[in-house]
Amino acid sequence: MKEYNIAVVGATGAVGNEMVATLEQRKFPVKHLKLLASSRSIGKTITFKGKEVEVEELKEDSFKGIDIGLFSPGGSVSLKFAPIAAASGCVVIDNTSAFRMDPDVPLVVPEVNEHAIADYKKKGIIANPNCSTIQMVVVLKPLHDAAKIKRVVVSTYQAVSGTGKKAIYELEQQILAIYGQKPIVKKVYPHQIAFNCLPHIDSFLENGYTKEEMKMVNETRKIMEDQSIQVTATTVRVPVFCGHSESVNIEFEKALTPEAARKILKKARGVKVVDNPSKNLYPLAINAAGKDDTFVGRIRRDESVAHGLNMWIVADNIRKGAALNAVQIAEALIKKYL
Repeated sequence: MKEYNIAVVGATGAVGNEMVATLEQRKFPVKHLKLLASSRSIGKTITFKGKEVEVEELKEDSFKGIDIGLFSPGGSVSLKFAPIAAASGCVVIDNTSAFRMDPDVPLVVPEVNEHAIADYKKKGIIANPNCSTIQMVVVLKPLHDAAKIKRVVVSTYQAVSGTGKKAIYELEQQILAIYGQKPIVKKVYPHQIAFNCLPHIDSFLENGYTKEEMKMVNETRKIMEDQSIQVTATTVRVPVFCGHSESVNIEFEKALTPEAARKILKKARGVKVVDNPSKNLYPLAINAAGKDDTFVGRIRRDESVAHGLNMWIVADNIRKGAALNAVQIAEALIKKYL
């Protein structure tokens, strides 16, 4: 099997760490692994296949001889370095929002629109969607193929790991402070996150929605390749360390029973149905952590409309919502397109 030179940009972050782990776990054919981050990370090491790999400073000449770059830095870093990497012959799979809505950059969830990877040649960049969008469209696509979706109303309950390592630490410290009767320190979020819910992810826009909410609207339509689907979202940060949960209401053009939906989803790639309320079985964030699948349950009829279903969708936001999806794209890329 041919092996490839891989670079992970933003390697010391939560997603970067998971990208390295996922490459090893899935036995991706890595010839040489280069770990890149800011100058602050020089000297740090990350274990890959039993060996310590030293982190290097990200520079303009970092991509010489690199075949695939998995990017998970800040968006401004991707805006600068992704085109540089692509110009050097490296195919970039970018986890930031920098290129997602660029019409010349494919936005890919392999279970949904793997064929779109073929368009990577336009700019040498493939965009990894937003974590909350990824897990939703994995479930929506097979249902859309069966009964055509008219409208989606989604409310998310998103873990602090979606903000990064500093947010995980902030939640830990706030919990300890509360039990120790010490002052609460807020640096990452504008309000206390411990034992609280914040209906505020990313910045607010003029229309009253946040950027995170509009990502779900616009990315869903692009990935599903259907601009007629109406989507509205409310995204909420909750005091959970890992795993995004979503309450999703779907209105279809024709009837689709809960039983039929379960049957379809049980056959869907990357989906696991956990749906037996009589035994208290439904998707939970703590059970999704570390898992590749997207879990769906609480599938039931929406009795307020003619053709509607409600459901509960959960996935590991760092794994399927970021690192795994990027590696899956890379796997399809080397198998069919590179």
